[in-house]
Amino acid sequence: MAARPPNLLRSFLRWREAGIIIVAVLLVVYFEVSNANFLTNDNLQTLSQFVAPWVIIACGEIMLLICGEIDLSVGQIFALAPFVMFFADQAGIPLGLAIVLALLASAAVGLFNGFVTVVLNVPSFVTTLGSLFILNGLTLTISRGFPATTPGGPVATAIMGGGAYSEIVWALAIVAVMHVVLRHTSWGLHTIAVGGNSIGASEAGIHVGRIRIGNFVLTSLLGGFTGILEAFRIASTDPLAGGTEYMFLGVAAGVIGGTALMGGSGTILGGLVGAIVLAVLRDGFTLQGINAFTFDLIIGAAILIAMVANVHLARLRMTGGRE
Repeated sequence: MAARPPNLLRSFLRWREAGIIIVAVLLVVYFEVSNANFLTNDNLQTLSQFVAPWVIIACGEIMLLICGEIDLSVGQIFALAPFVMFFADQAGIPLGLAIVLALLASAAVGLFNGFVTVVLNVPSFVTTLGSLFILNGLTLTISRGFPATTPGGPVATAIMGGGAYSEIVWALAIVAVMHVVLRHTSWGLHTIAVGGNSIGASEAGIHVGRIRIGNFVLTSLLGGFTGILEAFRIASTDPLAGGTEYMFLGVAAGVIGGTALMGGSGTILGGLVGAIVLAVLRDGFTLQGINAFTFDLIIGAAILIAMVANVHLARLRMTGGRE
């Protein structure tokens, strides 16, 4: 019996998400000790509103990062999709169908990004950087730079992000689905294979181009859906919403959660914990009154610390818990 705790500890340390889970727990303990308001219901609701959009976007970015790509434009899809929904509703289209049209428009952007990257052989960084500016200009043009009121009655609003915890419920459901897709379906296994060795994957009969394009479409869909949820939550459709901040935070959540930037490995659950860490840092330091000018410095340092922890624990997993 005396050897059981070390065995349990070694088993935990073998988890890819172990390092970032430890960081998350330590941060929650620190901020709760520092401020008694941290774990109150009101503040937990605020935390959930930080986590939800970042982790949904992270789910798509993780799939792309695993197969060796990235999407810089997803934050602008976040801003565009609610306006597609708004104008469709203004044209007399039922709200449910308007949401579907907005998601189809988001998917079309992903299809374009995937086509240019895979078929025309343009690096995804360049492709999606161009799309970022195109989408930003398109959103500002069709909106004329002014926000619009999000359509929908109280029931639709409560379900689609306006409820106290409805957005985080959507986020957790998407995390659960994407975890199953990545770990227990051929699509997920093929995504990992493409990122690990695209030539070998192709020789094994995997449609490498289809996997990459499909993950671009998936990322854009999730970005558009996140923008729609946020539009319902704040009851306003803002052309300046989202942007590069949401994209970078989604990527950061995935990376500090253990996703390799060079492709071939990553976890959806790690992205969830990474988003929680980022949200805890932002909310906790806000409660403590940290100067906004130094906030990015703190976030950057925290990301580096989390990454160092991940690297160290990866070594422990490789050695079976022995240095």
